[in-house]
Amino acid sequence: MVNGTIMQFFEWYYAADGSLWNNFKNEIDKLKNLGITAVWLPPAYKGMKGEKSEGYDVYDIYDLGEFDQRGTIRTKYGTKAEYIKAIDAAHEKGLHIYADIVLNHMGGADETERVQVKKANPENRNEYISDVMEIEAATKFTFPGRNKKYSSFVWDHKCFTGVDYANNLQEEGVFEILNGYEGWEEVINNEKGNYDFLMLADIEFRNEHVKEELKRWIKWYYETTHFDGLRLDAVKHIPAYFYNEWVDYIRTEINKDLFIVGEYWSSNILLLQQYIEATSYKMSLMDAPLQARLHKASECGNEFNFSEIFNDTLVAQIPQLAVTFVDNHDTQPCQSLEAPVAAWFKPLAYALILLREQGYPCIFYADLYGTEYTDKSNDGTECHIVLNKVPELEKLLLLRKDYAYGLQRDYFDHANCIGWTREGIDEKEFSGCAVVISNGNEGIKTMKIGKKHAGKTFTDYLQKNNKEIIIDENGFGTFYCAPGSVSVWVESRI
Repeated sequence: MVNGTIMQFFEWYYAADGSLWNNFKNEIDKLKNLGITAVWLPPAYKGMKGEKSEGYDVYDIYDLGEFDQRGTIRTKYGTKAEYIKAIDAAHEKGLHIYADIVLNHMGGADETERVQVKKANPENRNEYISDVMEIEAATKFTFPGRNKKYSSFVWDHKCFTGVDYANNLQEEGVFEILNGYEGWEEVINNEKGNYDFLMLADIEFRNEHVKEELKRWIKWYYETTHFDGLRLDAVKHIPAYFYNEWVDYIRTEINKDLFIVGEYWSSNILLLQQYIEATSYKMSLMDAPLQARLHKASECGNEFNFSEIFNDTLVAQIPQLAVTFVDNHDTQPCQSLEAPVAAWFKPLAYALILLREQGYPCIFYADLYGTEYTDKSNDGTECHIVLNKVPELEKLLLLRKDYAYGLQRDYFDHANCIGWTREGIDEKEFSGCAVVISNGNEGIKTMKIGKKHAGKTFTDYLQKNNKEIIIDENGFGTFYCAPGSVSVWVESRI
């Protein structure tokens, strides 16, 4: 028995030098030794910015770094051959690979078309601010560099609900395409009136030809790379009925055991619950509400009521479908969803997602390796950002791998100091741990870890406290942590 742990092996500002696939391959042994069981890799196909594309501005989903398109053969992360070799190397060591899939939009069309549109109010897409008019839109994708290899499907304006630019007018906006379908697609969110449209050329899922092409493509992608799971980008902008049909196809025609997690970005737990119900519990979701609470807790310090850290989160409501995380590429400083967890709080946050029974945790590349970059903030100010690696993260991963098993007892009974214990299991010698976290003064918790540990000496694995704790005959111990810190107590092996 091994606890599952995901690693997001990229960050937004990773160097555009084609090295990521090879870098990942070289790090596989380290990740495996730390207890990582699955790795989320970034979008592998060609984006409209070519070798500078992070992969979310999708151009050609069949080009994994194989064809001379958008000014490059390789992607930002490397070539198709390097990608497949990295996946094969991971599989040899027993690591699962989760592929990042972006099906909401496409960009970098090969040709423009004259299309009928109505311009919508960007803050209320159900309100139109123009009459029907004709514009020139970048909506025709023929992929001449691929020359119909793998697929001859041509995307045109009937495959899209809207675009964000009128080429002939040189005008940005939200333009709904009159493509034969009525209005925007219905999504589970009334933000901006209707939040079907996000960016670029928005894919039309009511078009049966589009749905069939995406089924053919995912079968080709699986047979080509043999991924073990999918991370689905921006699902809140895609109608739930499409994923119901598409995921059913995957699980019946491709691999019934594939893990699938969606990114529904909202701090409103009710919307996530509604989406899960609408997709019939077919997929997990990233726990964005928890990330929002971790960010807020890190900003508020001891004014945040720590006993409520899991209130209104997915891991508290539907733990079996919650992928928990502290930060990711979207929450980095200078990104559109910027909400980084403060450095002092990250060890506490990682303890909260790694050492508990509930949730499937995902750690972030920048927190394991660190990163440094320069970019403009949302207000236009140029910023130099340094994100140091979290010094405690490797030990916390090893704690999850070796100790965080068995019955969990919670002590969330104080506004500034919380704790829990894991009793351990027979299959894991020395397993079991006691966790104490404080966002204020020194933390002290008397907690039960179980009679099986009676008489044993416990020490702080993170070495932030040099006390030795003897578990009493009833299985209780009094455990400590430093102010604004976390300590994890385990049985001493000395």
